[in-house]
Amino acid sequence: MLRAQAAQHDAVRAGRLPDPQLTAGISNLTATGRQAFNAAADSMTMRTVGLMQEIPSGAKRAAEKAVANSDVQLSAADVVTVRLAVKQATAGAWVHLWAAQIEREQLQDLHEQFALAVQLAKAKLRGGTGNATDVLAARAAVVELDNRITAVDAEIAAARAALQRWLGHSADGALAEAPDFSMLPTPPAQLLHDLDRQGPLLGWEAREDQAQAKLDLAKAGKRPNWSVGLVYGSRIHVPDMIGIEVGVSLPLFPGNRQDQDISARYAERDAVKDDHEDARRAQREAVAAGLAAWQGDDKQVNTYRDQLLPLATDRSRTALAAYRGGGSLQPWLEARRDEIDTRVAYAKALAAWGTAWAQLAYLIPNQDAPLTSRPPEQLP
Repeated sequence: MLRAQAAQHDAVRAGRLPDPQLTAGISNLTATGRQAFNAAADSMTMRTVGLMQEIPSGAKRAAEKAVANSDVQLSAADVVTVRLAVKQATAGAWVHLWAAQIEREQLQDLHEQFALAVQLAKAKLRGGTGNATDVLAARAAVVELDNRITAVDAEIAAARAALQRWLGHSADGALAEAPDFSMLPTPPAQLLHDLDRQGPLLGWEAREDQAQAKLDLAKAGKRPNWSVGLVYGSRIHVPDMIGIEVGVSLPLFPGNRQDQDISARYAERDAVKDDHEDARRAQREAVAAGLAAWQGDDKQVNTYRDQLLPLATDRSRTALAAYRGGGSLQPWLEARRDEIDTRVAYAKALAAWGTAWAQLAYLIPNQDAPLTSRPPEQLP
């Protein structure tokens, strides 16, 4: 923001006439003889004071203004780029906190089943059909689950601190409902097409304009600059005099000066264009990769939610029911371990899905993602 203000101040002064020069001196002073350097020796001797104004060519002044204006545009584009990056980072922090809370809920939901397993093991031990090993194994499973929940609590605290960093205030409030991560505010085809409107490329058009303006400024260097001056001369015992001076610069040796500058600016402009095209290709690759990741994460989340989680839950319940009916506890121990891993993997898949969405949702300015309408303490 401060750089943008500095660029605006520079634009105000760009293309202006330089400050006038105040001149003072003595003209026609006797240099030889007995009265050498005596200002009163000759009536032609004058004490002079004057003003000199340099007038650069109109092309040079226009080019200077164009360079400054392009700098303003570049600074403004950089501000928008930074804001989009902050939105992406804030949304990413929000998603990580949201996913960590879901992971905790997924693990917390297992407590009832784990407590039931301990009760069954104790009941079997009292009835003489079980053994102490099963009781200890069931209790260890509960402790292990609690330990996993404790680790997730630490992740939640870290994620909340990260979100607070980007919000600039406390993030202790409850999170709002997550948006539909299966829908982007900008269609994928448009993201692949409107590359120059995206944050990482916003400044390149201004850079090209600036390079062209610098080239025009170098070309204007071959045009002469004019200067005009007014001198007032004071003489002793005779009328005072005034003089008018006009000067012009003479670019007599452009081959070693102006032409070299022009060639350098041509090369600089072409390099900026090449860099712009390279950045455009890199952005297209990044967007395509982001879309592929987002679509892949979408499929993974659906697979976990619709297939893997129900299967893992049914397996654990079936194994526990079999243990209640006289079977071994070991199948349930294996099933509950796999169910924990599946629930954690589901939460991680949600985090990856939401993060991929956030990176794509805030690529183009003025394309509000659903989260932007929510209270600041709840949103990315």
